[in-house]
Amino acid sequence: MPQATLETMEAGLPVLPEDWSGPRPQLMVGEQIEAWMKLDLDQSLQFMPGLVLVTSRRLMVCSGQQGWQSWNHEQKFSLDFNDHAGVGTLVLSEHQADGSQNLLTSWRYTLACAAGVTRLINIYDKYREAALSGVAATPEEPNYCAQCLGVMPAGQEICSRCAREQNAPPSTWTLFRLWRFAKPYRWQLLSGFLLMLASTAATLVPPYLTMPLMDEVLIPYQNGVHIDRMVVGMYLGGLLGAALLAWALGWAKTYILALVSERIGADLRTETYEHLLKLSLEYFGGKRTGDLMARIGSESDRICVFLSLHLLDFATDVLMIVMTSIILFSINPWLALVTLLPLPLIAWLIHVVRDRLRTGFEKIDRVWSEVTNVLADTIPGIRVVKAFAQEKREAERFRVANQHNLAVNDRLNKVWSLFSPTVTLLTEIGLLVVWGFGIWQVSHNDITVGVLTAFLAYIGRFYTRLDSMSRIVSVTQKAAAGAKRIFDILDHVSSVPEPAQPQHLPAVKGRIQVEQVGFRYGNRSVMQDVTLDIQPGEMIGLVGHSGSGKSTLVNLICRFYDVSEGAIRIDGLDIRSIPVAEYRRHIGLVLQEPFLFFGTIAENIAYGKPHATREEIVAAARAAHAHEFILRLPHGYDSMVGERGQGLSGGERQRISIARALLIDPRILIMDEATSAVDTETEKEIQKALDNLVKGRTTIAIAHRLSTLRKADRLVVMDRGRVVEVGNHDTLMAQEGAYFRLYQAQLRNVEALEGATEQDAGADA
Repeated sequence: MPQATLETMEAGLPVLPEDWSGPRPQLMVGEQIEAWMKLDLDQSLQFMPGLVLVTSRRLMVCSGQQGWQSWNHEQKFSLDFNDHAGVGTLVLSEHQADGSQNLLTSWRYTLACAAGVTRLINIYDKYREAALSGVAATPEEPNYCAQCLGVMPAGQEICSRCAREQNAPPSTWTLFRLWRFAKPYRWQLLSGFLLMLASTAATLVPPYLTMPLMDEVLIPYQNGVHIDRMVVGMYLGGLLGAALLAWALGWAKTYILALVSERIGADLRTETYEHLLKLSLEYFGGKRTGDLMARIGSESDRICVFLSLHLLDFATDVLMIVMTSIILFSINPWLALVTLLPLPLIAWLIHVVRDRLRTGFEKIDRVWSEVTNVLADTIPGIRVVKAFAQEKREAERFRVANQHNLAVNDRLNKVWSLFSPTVTLLTEIGLLVVWGFGIWQVSHNDITVGVLTAFLAYIGRFYTRLDSMSRIVSVTQKAAAGAKRIFDILDHVSSVPEPAQPQHLPAVKGRIQVEQVGFRYGNRSVMQDVTLDIQPGEMIGLVGHSGSGKSTLVNLICRFYDVSEGAIRIDGLDIRSIPVAEYRRHIGLVLQEPFLFFGTIAENIAYGKPHATREEIVAAARAAHAHEFILRLPHGYDSMVGERGQGLSGGERQRISIARALLIDPRILIMDEATSAVDTETEKEIQKALDNLVKGRTTIAIAHRLSTLRKADRLVVMDRGRVVEVGNHDTLMAQEGAYFRLYQAQLRNVEALEGATEQDAGADA
């Protein structure tokens, strides 16, 4: 029994959705809930909450005003589902003695509730078969987290414990991981450090020269001694020389370290982006575009500023404080000790504030990514925003995200605004203490006025640097938070790795063997024991309900994901042993929603073959039946395409994507609903282009409209992650199985639509 069931049963309540407000089911003694799914429609397709439960003894359904109904597992029933036009139907049927099925009842739901239907039916089948055979069903295996091996509630795919660990506050030590990017520039860094050391030493010379200038020139002059202009000139020349030397060394070290930090930042961005491109689609499924853009853009820029400015200032401050302390102790140890009195209190304040800032800046980064996400959602979808007149709504979304960002920053600024003035106050008090103690020592002739003057000059620099160094806490924690978010990307290992010992493809023929393939998405099994042998040049049509596994199979063949069980072979070679890029060069994809990049028509066609000649591009466009409409554009093949193909119709974008696939001349072609989103006339044009595209190629086509797959050599019918039927159209229709039911359902829908159209036409007449 799943852990979630145990926990809730111990509390006296069955496992139900948290927002379920309907009547509670009456369970028998020892009866346990094993699975559930929500319903949200009644038979007339009006919204009405409902719930389906599979327990260890029966199927229970609460729908509409009927209350709870139940059917025992011992009865010869079967549970199935289908969907069409965004509406799913859960069907309960009874097996007759002659092998036919009698429909008992059905329930409706939108596809928003469809995520748990496959799991619910699988568990129902397991308990029903166990009840009919008299063998007790084994409880569903616990859902284990792949990282921490902890048990998660059934149906949950994200471990809450690991999620908390991923949100752990960043450590300052994360910044030391940047050394791998700094290592190539270690000699420039060493030169910059030596220049920094020399520059800091040069800035400490002027206060030291004020001691003899006061004691040997100015004070004797007040007592009537004549000023030696040569001595004065020497001291003033020393002060000028030290200032010029400090300026030159400071310019050189700042320039060198700024160049190095910019290169470290550029390398960091490049490697992060390259690593991001190597990650599998599974990683991108759980990430927002705006968040990833913020990490690579603003976070790397923040680190670059930290390295080029703040870290340089911090190192200078540390050197200044250390060298100043040495000079102060060499002049007068007691006065030096008084100078250092505020240091322990300031260090304690820094420690306290750092812990608060550490979590605060991490939260600010997450909140800022929410602002970026609104922009990343709205700007590409601006046409939809304007079409539905939702400008005010999107502006309100941005305003709310921006206000949230402001509130989080305000809370953090309360801490920081108190810390900085407190450090300044402590340094001012320390300066007053030094003045008092110094005057006392001068009055007892322990030191001279020149020594006190030099001390005060050094102390001014000492406390200025101390105050500046305390401010580094803020920028350090910001940089640490940014580094953590970037290393979260760099530390992520692709679930589609490159082979350790790659094998290279010879001339590809295009035979695809799918051998007992199983696939788990997280902890959820979505495909089991799929076996297919697709011959070179054969066209296969994949059909089935939404969620049956068609797109999953295509993704596995493209190696967007790796199989959990079994193997997929191309010409007898396991695709996991072939370098990913080399393998995918032999695959052409034509998707339902073709994606075009900002650029010219020619650049989009040649995306898979950047160095293609204009003649090759035109030939591919002609074969895709795109040449004519391209020539009608203002600049022909050099016409600019807006972001995501704005300015072109859906059919035009689709034909450009077909030309893009034709240009690389793939041996394997995959088409996913290539004609579903266009009108009949455009579909004919696209179909002509597809006829040219599939010639001589191994083709796998997914289509909901079964009529578009008449030319397929074989049809593969999938249901709940399994292959249930294989054959051509006539053979499968004669079997009157799953394909027959799909075809009949579509035929009834078409007839219903035509009837509704005729009624509308009659009403208009």
